[in-house]
Amino acid sequence: MHQGQDEYQEQVTGMVCQEADLKDGQMKEVTVGDQKVLLVRTQGQYSAVGSQCSHYNAPLIKGALVGDRVRCPFHGACFNVRTGDIEEYPGLDSLPSYKVNVEDGKVYVSINKNSLKLKKRVKEMCSMVPDIKHTILLIGGGPASLVCAETLRQNCYQGRIIMVTRDNLPPFDKPKLSKAMNLDSSSLLLRPSDFYQQYGIEVWTQKEVMSVNPADKVVKLGDGTLQHYDQLLISTGCRARSLDCPGWDLKGVKLLQRYEDAKEIHNSCLGQKAVVIGASFIGMEVASYLSGKAASVAVVGTSRYPYERSLGPEIGKMCVQMLEEENVKFYMNDGVTEIQGENGKVKWVVLKTGIVLEADVVIAGIGVIPNSDFLAGSKLEVDSRKAVIVDKFMRTNIPDIFSAGDVTSFPLTIRGDQRVNVGHWQMSQAQGRVAALNMLKTPTRCESVPFFWTVLLGKSIRYTGYGEGFTEIIFKGNVEERKFLAFYIKDEVVVAAASLMFDPAVARLAELMATGQILTKAQAQADDLSWLQM
Repeated sequence: MHQGQDEYQEQVTGMVCQEADLKDGQMKEVTVGDQKVLLVRTQGQYSAVGSQCSHYNAPLIKGALVGDRVRCPFHGACFNVRTGDIEEYPGLDSLPSYKVNVEDGKVYVSINKNSLKLKKRVKEMCSMVPDIKHTILLIGGGPASLVCAETLRQNCYQGRIIMVTRDNLPPFDKPKLSKAMNLDSSSLLLRPSDFYQQYGIEVWTQKEVMSVNPADKVVKLGDGTLQHYDQLLISTGCRARSLDCPGWDLKGVKLLQRYEDAKEIHNSCLGQKAVVIGASFIGMEVASYLSGKAASVAVVGTSRYPYERSLGPEIGKMCVQMLEEENVKFYMNDGVTEIQGENGKVKWVVLKTGIVLEADVVIAGIGVIPNSDFLAGSKLEVDSRKAVIVDKFMRTNIPDIFSAGDVTSFPLTIRGDQRVNVGHWQMSQAQGRVAALNMLKTPTRCESVPFFWTVLLGKSIRYTGYGEGFTEIIFKGNVEERKFLAFYIKDEVVVAAASLMFDPAVARLAELMATGQILTKAQAQADDLSWLQM
């Protein structure tokens, strides 16, 4: 039997639609065997890929199709509809792609039987060749480091890759920590441990880099040992800012930074009185999670409403109402003067207004600080916040040293290359990829559009763009009814958007921004939103 016939026998083929059913720029979810498939028509050509996003399995049929790529409606990952390759994050893997034939006006999709159950596809990677004496050292065990390592192997880098992390775990899904605090560590891991062995990626956990010596191309570790590198990635992220009021060091005062912190907060708050200091995204997600688990939850914030500067007062007020319905109490326009305790354990939180809150556990969510102290003396440029300054190629001011992720200050394309520090998961992954390609002398700029989401009581607010300094918000839908699209305006153009229950509007806007389109205030004001093609 010929190999071709053998392959043919191993495939499941289904007639999925008439050729005339889809027009250019349209997509349809079809079923072949038991597999759901996303069928797409662009420029007269049909293509078929997996129907679920590789990040959290969202249905891509509800996403935004622009040109040759579909953007996930939930968290903004993008996939090429012809190849299935992931082109924008979050997530790590690509989609399976399937063969499409058009015969006699009918469209057929064929799937190899062996891959019928596959929902995602790991890109091909090489491994290490021991004879190659070249080392790329990645400081930090977050999303930027992981994507950097994978991109290096996907592009045939066969030298040594070492990832150094202070964490007890290899790279894990950190955004989940504040949303689901009692998860088993194995369900959080972004890759299983054998993945790193298979592709020759060394992961050194519970190790810390204390200093960098660019002249000798070595770093010093906490145990005093030196490690040589040929190229270096600094992707150390940020750490939670500590409280600086009296009593900050009492037992029961917590920061959310590591997996162990999330477990500890969960366990110590069950049936207890919890006070969250800081109405930040992290603080609000923690309060949301603890509602119904702790005996009581109080949130203390310095502004009138949570998110006032980022999402605006209307959305902040809505979020307060959502949590108040779950008996979370808010103390806004206030701050903490002192945390008091008994026998070394937290007992009361004293506010500036004189209010005293009972507390068994205090969780601080008052912002973050870039982890760059170890760079002192290295001559690496940092900004006033101590974020590492990089260009669009993720290069620092020192040759062969790159930086990516939350620790960086970088030029943001959609804001005319204004230097920003953006702590978004997808941006860290995108920058890790860009850093890897430039390490390999494939000139690549970071052009990603920021995309962010927060979850309160199972409801997701999605956000794209960069809204700092917005002067006006234009709403579609109704914030009070908790179904809306918000456009953030600055200098007569849309600089960002947020939504709740309004998919795939934010994904569509992210794609329009990614293609360089300027969206005007007039477009946002118009009753006709057909330009969003919803």
